[in-house]
Amino acid sequence: MSTPPDSLLDSIQQLQRDYENKLPPVEKWTPDCNGDLDMRIDREGQWYYQGGKIERQSMVKMFSSILKREGDDYFLVTPVEKWRIQVDQAPFVFVGLRLEQQGEHQGLVLTTNTGHEVLLSEANPLEVSHADSGEPRPMATVYRNLPGLLNRNVFYELVELSELETDEQGREWMRVHSAGSWFRLGQI
Repeated sequence: MSTPPDSLLDSIQQLQRDYENKLPPVEKWTPDCNGDLDMRIDREGQWYYQGGKIERQSMVKMFSSILKREGDDYFLVTPVEKWRIQVDQAPFVFVGLRLEQQGEHQGLVLTTNTGHEVLLSEANPLEVSHADSGEPRPMATVYRNLPGLLNRNVFYELVELSELETDEQGREWMRVHSAGSWFRLGQI
């Protein structure tokens, strides 16, 4: 299913691009690393500084706007400073999901713990890997190569919306459709 021009999904994607264009241009900032900062983002998307939880959501949003990923490392970056921080799994957690439909076209919009909305699409894909324990680890790109982990409730909502697909080897997969793309959730 292709997306019709001037559709609701196009509008959502445009809002996403507008938001991202307002973010500081951290990809252009290349100061030397100043070292490690005692800052951590836990598996639930909670930010900590020197062991204490950052309670002010406005501070979390500000810090997340200057976050940069290089390989497996995460940094807070300004034009003149660069500090490595610890990220347990992903810097964002998706805490909400809504289904947008326009005729036969549909989009799955995820909301992060910082209030950013992301349309699952080719530009913001969903990938499901597995932890050593076998537990699914669903992640989607938020922006600038920064991943977000879907919390358990959001993942279960996706499972509820899933369809079955049988591949060439006869294996069955759960998959969801959003903005013209299919995303596999896992094998049955």
